[in-house]
Amino acid sequence: MTLALEAVSLRVDGQTQIHPTALALAERGFNTLLGETLAGKTTLLRLMAGLVPPSSGRLTMRGRDVTGVAVQKRRVSMVYQQFINYPNLDVFENIASPLRVQRLPQGEVRRRVGEIAELLQLSALLDRRPAELSGGQQQRAALARALVKDSELVLLDEPLANLDYKLREALRDELPRLFADRGCLVVYATTEPSEALLLGGHVATLHEGRVTQFGPAAAVYRAPADLVTARVFSDPPINVVPARLRGGRVELGDGTGWPAPAALAAADGPIQLALRPHHVRAVHGRGAARDTTGDAAVRVRGRVQISEINGSESVVHFELGGATWVSLMHGVQEYPVGEVAAFELDVAQALHFSPAGQRLQG
Repeated sequence: MTLALEAVSLRVDGQTQIHPTALALAERGFNTLLGETLAGKTTLLRLMAGLVPPSSGRLTMRGRDVTGVAVQKRRVSMVYQQFINYPNLDVFENIASPLRVQRLPQGEVRRRVGEIAELLQLSALLDRRPAELSGGQQQRAALARALVKDSELVLLDEPLANLDYKLREALRDELPRLFADRGCLVVYATTEPSEALLLGGHVATLHEGRVTQFGPAAAVYRAPADLVTARVFSDPPINVVPARLRGGRVELGDGTGWPAPAALAAADGPIQLALRPHHVRAVHGRGAARDTTGDAAVRVRGRVQISEINGSESVVHFELGGATWVSLMHGVQEYPVGEVAAFELDVAQALHFSPAGQRLQG
């Protein structure tokens, strides 16, 4: 069972919101739509659900064309980031509402609500109204209503975005288990790269209404096809600086260099070098720079521009070779602004792109 988009696009008032998209979702595991706010994630979900018709192309579900099929006639559930529950109904009736629409017998309704309530740890709360629930409990109720329908397609639009950190972490861990044996296709939209990696499965990166890449989440993260995808799949933003391939070496603007990957050793010319912030490490003691050519870590010295401590992590912005770099480090690392400090670049993790932004193999 899969959902396929065949050259699907959407134009509204003369503006293209979704560019022609070809995408066949994975049958097992989560399918995550990853992109910044306004990248087109919600619009794509609405197209998948049948809430809006595409301007061109078609959608098929298990090989059946569902492009013109009304959402009411399809087995689709959608959960939003807002806690959408009926305030005048108790939790039982909130969960049971789609089954009431299907006019199922009362015994079947009680059985299915009871099963899903137990799965989501809501059994003791079935007689309460939504206003009496915590945020996490309200979102569990919304998830239960989506699951109880036994839909073939479940669409989750940033469902954890409005929860506090602990609740978000707990539900994020539970979600793959909740859907593991339900036999439905799951599409999950998020702005957070870490969430896409934690959920696993497949990921489609979106930017300005375009799907830039689709594949197993870890593979897309490690080998983005272009610089746009690398930026989408990095938080904090990936470091991107001009560099040059010359004589079998990668060289930065200040002359710092190291051996180029074997696949790029014979290349020559300008490139864009990208390195995620957690691959830029602190050098304890901030000693003098040393030549580490040939090592995986290249030591550099840069002038600190911004230094922030965020819980158990430290973020330092520093200037090197006319470009600003960002380092994300575990623990508390104090760097006075204006100081010249030492950092190490884990260049084995570097990504190399052409000036136009296409990934170079190596």
